[in-house]
Amino acid sequence: MLSFFKTRKDLPLIEASSEKIRAIYKKHQWQVFFGLVLGYAMFYVVRMALGVVKKPMLDAGIVTTAELGLMGSAFFFTYAFGKFSNGFLSDYANIGRFMSISLIASSFVCIFMGMSTASLFFILLWGINGWFQSVGSAPSCVSIFQWFSPKQRGTVYSIWGGSRNIGEAITWILTATIVSFFGWRAGFIGAGIAGIAAGIILLMILKDRPRTYGLPDPATAYGEESEAVKSSDPKETRRAQLFVLKQPTVWIIAAACAAMYISRYAISSWAVLYLQGSKGYSLIDAGFAMSTYPIAGFFGAILAGMASDKLFNANRHIPTLIYGIANIAGFALMFWGPQSRVMDAVALSMVGFAMGGLVVFLAGLTACDLMPKNAVGAVKGFIGLFAYIAASAQELVSASLIKVTQVGDITNYDFTTVQYFWIGSAIVSMILATLVWNAKKVTMD
Repeated sequence: MLSFFKTRKDLPLIEASSEKIRAIYKKHQWQVFFGLVLGYAMFYVVRMALGVVKKPMLDAGIVTTAELGLMGSAFFFTYAFGKFSNGFLSDYANIGRFMSISLIASSFVCIFMGMSTASLFFILLWGINGWFQSVGSAPSCVSIFQWFSPKQRGTVYSIWGGSRNIGEAITWILTATIVSFFGWRAGFIGAGIAGIAAGIILLMILKDRPRTYGLPDPATAYGEESEAVKSSDPKETRRAQLFVLKQPTVWIIAAACAAMYISRYAISSWAVLYLQGSKGYSLIDAGFAMSTYPIAGFFGAILAGMASDKLFNANRHIPTLIYGIANIAGFALMFWGPQSRVMDAVALSMVGFAMGGLVVFLAGLTACDLMPKNAVGAVKGFIGLFAYIAASAQELVSASLIKVTQVGDITNYDFTTVQYFWIGSAIVSMILATLVWNAKKVTMD
């Protein structure tokens, strides 16, 4: 069973001209690129279903806000440790199989969510879903570093990073519409069916490492300066993984990412309820308003890699600071700016744009650029552990800080206190990120 998910043995290098090698590479690269973008987007469609159905489930008396907090916390807790362990496993795995089967399993769990009404069952299932969902990010990052050369990675990574926003946009528009017409169960079941279909496609197009196809590393294939080739020797991989865990830079970036994820998942988990409870939006209106967040995030993510490469000579720290300031400004505008739907859309777009770039930099690209390439999965997993423990704690803290009052048949949700927690986390993240301003690339002895 486990051998099915392991990376295969290296094949002898193909004896062909450099033009032929590049032609083969480009064909595989397009398949990998499409698979990673589609797959990561669909991971988000499955996981974000809960964010859409919260108010319908609350209105139907299926769950309470405290139980929703437990569900979110259970998801992020298992997700955090899953990111850590599965990040390490990704350095040894056949990414095509590992990522595809995990998406299919996550989708089945989502379908089961739509077939239950027991709150304890919801918490258990959503916690299990967190484990399968944790396979999405680190394997994608490992595959990008396996298949794309250093001069290609910045752009590919940022576009892939933007694919999460495609998944969120699909969720806020299509899933919200489905739920409005067919009820909360349809939100879970529809997302699950779509995820299974995507998982089958991924199984057919995602790839193992280039050497398992007899191809050289991408830097060699494209005539760029050679870098340390990902070794298939488990001992060397473990040595590199232990090495990155000792680097202070990785710890600081992980802490900055954790603080950023508190504000990020505050929006993803609670913004629809915030718009409905504090600003009087209907579910469909809130869904369409929220669609500006991931759409802007998509462009923020794409611009992040390109801008850091072209404008700042691969310096990730300057744009990270700019995105951090924009994130804080967007939160401030949403909470204390002029009260209009236009301003809400502008604020959500600012936060989304900033989050798109911050996730690219703090959740992987900056640290992976600085660390050995055969431990990319470990770097992503370690940062993910920090990030999602923080996201898990955010669910519980936010649920406790949102004040719920009942006036007759009307339930009111007060976000006055929790908004300071959210924007404060964004400020802490920006400050921590500046501490690695002068960090340099490290190499093993």
